[in-house]
Amino acid sequence: MLRIKGGRVYDPKNGWNGEIRDICIKDGKIVEDLPAAEEVIDATGLVVMAGGVDIHAHIAGPKVNTGRVICPEDHRRDPVPRTARTRSGSGFTTPSTFVTGYRYAQMGYTSVFEAAMPPLEARHVHEELADTPILDKGALVLVGNNHFVLSFIREGDRERLKDYLLWVVEASGAYGLKVVNPGGGANWRRHSNVRGLDDAVIDYGVTPRQIIETLLDVNEELGLPHALHLHCNNLGQPGNLPTTLATMDLAAGRRLHITHLQFHAYGEGKKGYPLLSGAEDLAAVVNANPNITIDVGQVVFGPATTMTADAPLQYELFQKGGGDRWVNKDVELETGSGIVPITYSPKSFVGACQWLIGLELFLLIENPEQVFLTTDHPNAGPFTAYPQIIRLLMDRDYREERIAQLPKKAVEATGIKNLQRKYTLGEIAAMTRSGPARVLGLEKKGHLGVGADADVVVYRPQADYEAMFANPLYVFKEGQLVVQEGQIVAAPRGKTFVPEIRGGKDVTSWLAPQFEQFYSIALENYPVDREWFSPWEVVPCK
Repeated sequence: MLRIKGGRVYDPKNGWNGEIRDICIKDGKIVEDLPAAEEVIDATGLVVMAGGVDIHAHIAGPKVNTGRVICPEDHRRDPVPRTARTRSGSGFTTPSTFVTGYRYAQMGYTSVFEAAMPPLEARHVHEELADTPILDKGALVLVGNNHFVLSFIREGDRERLKDYLLWVVEASGAYGLKVVNPGGGANWRRHSNVRGLDDAVIDYGVTPRQIIETLLDVNEELGLPHALHLHCNNLGQPGNLPTTLATMDLAAGRRLHITHLQFHAYGEGKKGYPLLSGAEDLAAVVNANPNITIDVGQVVFGPATTMTADAPLQYELFQKGGGDRWVNKDVELETGSGIVPITYSPKSFVGACQWLIGLELFLLIENPEQVFLTTDHPNAGPFTAYPQIIRLLMDRDYREERIAQLPKKAVEATGIKNLQRKYTLGEIAAMTRSGPARVLGLEKKGHLGVGADADVVVYRPQADYEAMFANPLYVFKEGQLVVQEGQIVAAPRGKTFVPEIRGGKDVTSWLAPQFEQFYSIALENYPVDREWFSPWEVVPCK
């Protein structure tokens, strides 16, 4: 039993905006009060928040492991020695499993979601997630270019589509549905892509518009805890703004989470400007539609390892000189992927624009419960840059100093000079805690109300917000002290979130023959036994 006494608590869900109060913990949960706590921590003058929740990162599975293999220089950037409480590891943009858990916890994060799991490779994903200490986690399963999904959409067989999706979520141990460049991955099998919502998906007679519309409906009908998680078409392409706006229109009141929106926010360039910022137009749509949430995918200057199921994009990035190494892979009937290491430079017009556009989105979207802090780790940079990004949002003078160092044309291509907003501690708590937890459907995360998991972070207030958020004084994971003064003092195993599965008919009779004909694995060997990733927690449907 523990009482954290007299801290300034920032918890948007419960309406606490710097209120002085005690946080009481018993049996890993937040409780109303403790008449006689066994331990008391004096938090007078300190800032108290719930553990951070990262809604979108790439931290586990074959693509991440391949990124580690093709970037040996990355391992020297952050070596971690073995100690009495930690295991050795390495990596900066693609850290090993142990380092991933330690570095997140050292920033005050306690829950992270792997954003792109191929169902065929789910076992590998869960092996690495289980090996990642401290964090609670979940994984989003890739379905936007899946042969069965596209076939059922073409045939208009909504019921069989729902049966299949429920089966694949349960079989892969997934938490929710992820769609990447809908239709583009399927076309990549024919050395093609899609550019607009109404382009044809070869072999299937459907369009990206139909894929998104149908999966938006089905996700709501299944009541999955998380919104449909969408990586739009035309990522990274100058002039992709109209496609992104048209995609947002498809939500039509339904829950939709658009990930790494910065990469989809580019207006058509003009003479001397390869691209222009579309952040203002996109922010206006988000501000007018509370059903839409986004994460930014903020670019961080320095090395990155791009990895995505958007395989045609990665090939194009490599062809345009994005790096000296490239991996491209097809995952049977389900998806593809590509990996290209790159470096974002503040001297580059495009890199500077991407950095600026991300900040614009943060500053223009009014409700911090609709815009979440991500770097699309490791695509736009490592997650360890989150404290630096927080400082950019909270410290306007620091932000303007950094902007003054960038190419003038890049600054002129955006509206950043007109933005004076400074985030508050309460808004940071909403953007990194209560907001993502709400959108993920995690009722026990992101807040410090009675019954919540006792994931608690205590920070020393500092004028340098980067130093403040990079070095919490204490981090508790379900009541257990895991970080003290920046050092890992315990590394418990976290749990895996899975959704409640309601309904769904047995798919074996029609799916087994398909596996026999097309897959490299028998149907009975495909599902991941839940014991593989225990402990787990079932999250109720909506």
